[in-house]
Amino acid sequence: MNLLEKEDLIRTKAEELETASPEEIIAWAIRTFPNITFACSFGAEDVVLVDMLQKISPKTDIFYLDTDFHFKETYDTRDALANRYELAFVRVSPKITPEEQAQQFGDELWKSDANACCNIRKVEPLTRILSQYDAWITGIRRDQAPTRANAKKIEYDTKFGLVKFNPIAGWTSEDVWQYIRDNNVIYNPLHDRNYPSIGCEYCTRQVMPGEDPRAGRWSGSDKTECGLHK
Repeated sequence: MNLLEKEDLIRTKAEELETASPEEIIAWAIRTFPNITFACSFGAEDVVLVDMLQKISPKTDIFYLDTDFHFKETYDTRDALANRYELAFVRVSPKITPEEQAQQFGDELWKSDANACCNIRKVEPLTRILSQYDAWITGIRRDQAPTRANAKKIEYDTKFGLVKFNPIAGWTSEDVWQYIRDNNVIYNPLHDRNYPSIGCEYCTRQVMPGEDPRAGRWSGSDKTECGLHK
């Protein structure tokens, strides 16, 4: 299937599957693009998709970007999920260690240049792993941020050059948590401590009542995305 054929198929199916369930979208994605992967960050949305994938296609690859800066609770959530589902998450690491990064760019690069830190520890590793696949699945939702408001459930990811599926793009936060409760899904305990959006430890803080759910990410700066999504 060439690029034009893919784009035509994506446009047609994006309209057709807009009202489909996440499970239906995932099943179609895997049938159509068997060389597919899921990017997991172990937040609430992603643990829902882990659970769905284990019921639909347990052999589908699931990777995570190990920035070396995650909260301990995030690594604990990874281990608990791996144990429950008997799966092995694919670990994707930056090309340089935190120590090498400090030597090259100075201590606490996330403070002096958060975009550069994200590029080194997230964007480059993601570009590398996605080059091995024809499609990927994400847990983004339209109401998470203005930058995600127009996300389609199926789209062509021009940044990384492959098909992108956002099965729960139309869900609300309550939809996510209802699924977690109904299916007894393991989730990151930080969510119970006012961390609705969880990234690296150095760039994530608790969100206070009345604040935007993503206010805890890169607090005090105008940065809203790490560069993985447009």
